[in-house]
Amino acid sequence: MTPRRIFVRSPNWVGDAVMATPALRALRAAHPDAEIVLEARPLLADLWSGLPTFDAFLPDARGSTLTRARALRARGFDWAVLLPDSVRVALAPFLARIPRRVGYARDLARRALLTDALDPPREGGRRLPISMIERYLAITRHLGCEDRGTELDLRVEPELVDRVESRLGACGVGREDAILVVTPGARFGSSKLWPPDHFASACDGIAQRLGLLPVFAPAPDEIPIAETIAQRMKERSLVLKDPPATIAELKALIARCALALTNDAGPRHIAVALSRPVVVVMGPTDPRHTAHHLERQRVLREDVECSPCHLKTCPIDHRCMTRLRPERAVRAALELLA
Repeated sequence: MTPRRIFVRSPNWVGDAVMATPALRALRAAHPDAEIVLEARPLLADLWSGLPTFDAFLPDARGSTLTRARALRARGFDWAVLLPDSVRVALAPFLARIPRRVGYARDLARRALLTDALDPPREGGRRLPISMIERYLAITRHLGCEDRGTELDLRVEPELVDRVESRLGACGVGREDAILVVTPGARFGSSKLWPPDHFASACDGIAQRLGLLPVFAPAPDEIPIAETIAQRMKERSLVLKDPPATIAELKALIARCALALTNDAGPRHIAVALSRPVVVVMGPTDPRHTAHHLERQRVLREDVECSPCHLKTCPIDHRCMTRLRPERAVRAALELLA
């Protein structure tokens, strides 16, 4: 049956949501006349804004499952495309009796809630780390949707460009001034955070060698980290904190930058989607999940015996990040902007 209304549940993490854009593009191309409704955390509304691959945004306010199920049932969806793996995500579409529900099933509870349960890729009985782009595209391929490229896709509306230029101008940054966008936080946990002294040294080196002004764009709970780094720097920098930059403003800021410097977190993927060069410091996560579009990226890692561990907090000495010297980030920046 050709679907008339398609419900898509977005991944929860910013980076994963960006990496899902090729799958959403394939779905839209295969069903141009269907109404595609995208559900995600309210925080992600600004991330997805401007994309032509869906028709409506449905914020998941994390209310009761029954309330969510009634809302889905009232819309009369034919398909539910569930990109995250959780049981909670699949339960409301099941209770809403959406006829076709597709996604990955890592356990029996999740499998029971789906009509089309895909097995996660495995090799030798173990889960195989693959690019998240490929992981999501496997779902749309299962639905008969032809791939429409693997490029990541985000849009920056003109009014956002003007808003960011106004904010920068109020801080003495002219339209012709080249900036380095720095995002030193990571929602995943402290294990992904490069030490503040390393960030400070790298920002100083890039500012001195390339003439870029480091501009920090922290989330509200990341402001103390950004301020610590800025205080330890020798060169001038700017922390956008009053108010903190929204995700929409972060998109526009990254689109404007000469270079981004980030932990392995959402802003990395925003930079890739907007075709901006980015230096990434990576510690506890497996690089195979994000091994794509590396032409304009430099992903820096230390080959330590305990990585990748995927732990949110390091139980030992955080060697994967502390041993990753700031000089490497400066060299990577020089390579990218050569």
